[in-house]
Amino acid sequence: MRVHIEQMKAVLGDTEKNLLRMLEGIDKAISNGDDLIVFPELCLNGYVLEELVFESAIREVPAILLEKSQEISIIFGAVEMGEEDYPYNTLFYLEDGKVIAKHRKVYLADYGMFYEGRYFKNGDKIRAFDTKFGRVAMLQGEDIKHQSVQLILSQDRAKYIFVSAAVPTTLGITKHSISSEWRELLKTNSYLNGVYTVMANRVGVEDGVTFFGNSMLVAPDGEVIEEAKFMKEDSLSCELTERRLRATRIANPIFKNENLDLTMRELKRIAEEKNN
Repeated sequence: MRVHIEQMKAVLGDTEKNLLRMLEGIDKAISNGDDLIVFPELCLNGYVLEELVFESAIREVPAILLEKSQEISIIFGAVEMGEEDYPYNTLFYLEDGKVIAKHRKVYLADYGMFYEGRYFKNGDKIRAFDTKFGRVAMLQGEDIKHQSVQLILSQDRAKYIFVSAAVPTTLGITKHSISSEWRELLKTNSYLNGVYTVMANRVGVEDGVTFFGNSMLVAPDGEVIEEAKFMKEDSLSCELTERRLRATRIANPIFKNENLDLTMRELKRIAEEKNN
């Protein structure tokens, strides 16, 4: 599977401009012969939406994206208006003209400079799903920081975990310091679970918030295969092979030896003790 990451800027609240920018990336990926394109979190709407979250939300995936997904599979993020008229921070997986799956962000960032919980409703599912390229999972930013999420998806037989993100930096922080936390996080997830981890992070500035980019693809053995530029729009493509995944799982069978019965039993004990 050839994966294309489109590390793009988004225009805050302007879904038409963002859609046109996405289509440019999609056409480029199709020309490259790529199989799947991954966009950053909330690429269709922008991130620091605040009250704009309601007026920029979508109920249906744009028809042009469904049409394009007959040529290339697409992962993109948008504000989705849910069934009860609450907005969700949602990732969509499009394939062969259909919405194959969607992931509503479970762990909303709600600390420091973040206040996602003020505007979005939490998702309530963490699941892998089948595609024509194999078993896949999608996460957004904060989701991947939770060990329970990583364990659930690996045991749900995910082979490829795609993380769409809108991770900011602050003035004066260097490339090394801001990227190292995420680099180690993604490498650890891949190594411990024997999976490919692919992060598409955005760039640009919104209301004083600067996003650092440096998207990357990490192999199942924890090696960073490819990475995009820091603080600049960029794109990259890379071949992800089943052979490398199998070789890693044979050499380092941590994933195979996980004792789920023990894990569930101990978690149940811990929950009961906390509730007493």
